Amino acid sequence: MGSTAEKRKFTYADYKSWPDEERWEIIDGEAYNMTPAPSLKHQRVLGNIHAIFFDYFKNKQCRPYLAPTDVVLDDFNVVQPDLLVVCDTNKLTEANIQGAPDLVVEILSPSTKLKDKREKKALYERFGVREYLVVYPEDEMVEQYRLVDGRYASDVFNWDQKLPLFAFPDLELQLWNVFEKGMAESR
Repeated sequence: MGSTAEKRKFTYADYKSWPDEERWEIIDGEAYNMTPAPSLKHQRVLGNIHAIFFDYFKNKQCRPYLAPTDVVLDDFNVVQPDLLVVCDTNKLTEANIQGAPDLVVEILSPSTKLKDKREKKALYERFGVREYLVVYPEDEMVEQYRLVDGRYASDVFNWDQKLPLFAFPDLELQLWNVFEKGMAESR
C-alpha cells in the first residue's frame, strides 16, 4: 500500500479498512501517505485561517471543516484537505463529505508540496471545487485558483495584501493576520 510502483487502484472500501492511526489519501486510485505531521508554522497558519472562517461562517449555512475530514469525491478519490468549506448540507454525512467542497485550503509542507500543486489541483479542478487556496507558510504568500468555465484561473497574493475570496465575495483574508505579521492598520 502506498508504493507508487503498484498498479492496483485503491478504492474507498480499501481506504476504510486501513488502520485509523494512519492518514492516507487516494487520488485516481493511488494511495498517498500523509506523514510526517505538519510543522508548527503550518499549524499556526491553518489555525489562523480556520479562526477567520469559523467566525465568518457562524450562523450561516456554509461550514468550515479541518483535517482530518474525509472528502469522498468518488470511489477512487478520497482526500483530507487542511481546511474546507461546504455549503450544500446534502454533501454532509456522519462519516465524511460526499462531493466537492465549495472552497479548499492546502497549507504546503515539504512532503506534500508537489502533490498539492499538481495532483490535488488537477483533482479539485476536475471535480468542480469553486476555489482552491494553496498557502506557502515559509514564503508567506497564497496562490488562489478560481473555477471559471470549468478551468482554474489563478492569482498570487503576498502577506501584506488582502485576498478577496471568489466563492464568498463578502469575505477577504487579511494575509498579514494569517501569517502573524502584526500589521495593526487596515489596508
